[in-house]
Amino acid sequence: MAFNLPCACVIIGCIFASLVKTSNISDVYPPLWKESPGQFSDYKIENGKYIINFWSYRDRLGTYKILLNKTAKYFAKFSLENEQNILWGLPVHHGWQYHTGRLADPTQSTDCGHKSGDHLCISVDSWWADLNYYLSAMPFLAAVDSGIMGISPDNVTFLPPSKDQMNFCYNVSNCHLSFPEAMKKWNEFYQLVKSHSSSFDDLLESLWAAHVSSLDVARKNFQNRLKYYSKQEADFARSWALFVDYLAPPRFPTTLIRTYEFQKELPRRMLVSGDKAPFISDFSGFQNTVLFALNLLHKVHKYTGTLSLILWKALMKSTVARKLFLEILEFILHSFN
Repeated sequence: MAFNLPCACVIIGCIFASLVKTSNISDVYPPLWKESPGQFSDYKIENGKYIINFWSYRDRLGTYKILLNKTAKYFAKFSLENEQNILWGLPVHHGWQYHTGRLADPTQSTDCGHKSGDHLCISVDSWWADLNYYLSAMPFLAAVDSGIMGISPDNVTFLPPSKDQMNFCYNVSNCHLSFPEAMKKWNEFYQLVKSHSSSFDDLLESLWAAHVSSLDVARKNFQNRLKYYSKQEADFARSWALFVDYLAPPRFPTTLIRTYEFQKELPRRMLVSGDKAPFISDFSGFQNTVLFALNLLHKVHKYTGTLSLILWKALMKSTVARKLFLEILEFILHSFN
């Protein structure tokens, strides 16, 4: 059972090792970040409500941009330029999904999201896009509900997808009704954001609690989407979702630079039949290592059940254990340097 704990340590250690090189701040933003909406007035208004198409990459990315802009003042005490805003992890990961083609229609029945067609389209059949919906709509609407965004909760709504409309929520009241626990966690996070006494660690703990709560619901609702992918891509998707469960307890800081640097070590394209880490020729050695480690974590977790994750969470509740763990990661980082 204990094997799964060092396995998680190795993977997270790889993450921190990938942070050795500092990136140019101008290169780290998600694709089309500058071109995306940055204020509510950039969206269409109907009957006094802002109408946002969450099935357009640019529109969905714009909600993240507004969220980062509106919360910048609360994170100013941690750094300049809003770099230490821990909400950066959400749009940066979404940008990776877009760049690698994971928001496109996996059924190939439409041109949605494909470079040869409407590349800004987000497909409702995409497992990645649907999980991301829960990690974009809920954080955004909870921020509106908290008062951080400066508009009434009644003044914004999202357009529904072409099908499976009941799996999503479209405004503040609808999200509270459909996903009460996840919305509660996000509201609690924003209350901490607004508090002057909240520490960086407090904010990370609350953010990860909200993140995992949204992801738990999304994984159950969209398991059937994985049938559209190659076995390799579906296995990676499951491994990534599981990895988040292990990444949350140590409170990985989802700041701009850290998230971007790790994203570079994730698969640069969709996985296809024949891809077998660590022997994928067009992936770097480190990308192969990360993918292999993620697959290994999933296999071991499947074999051992949830006991290892329970033990991992219990261990990471200790401040001393987390401090020791971070010191080990620091050692790994310098070893790779």
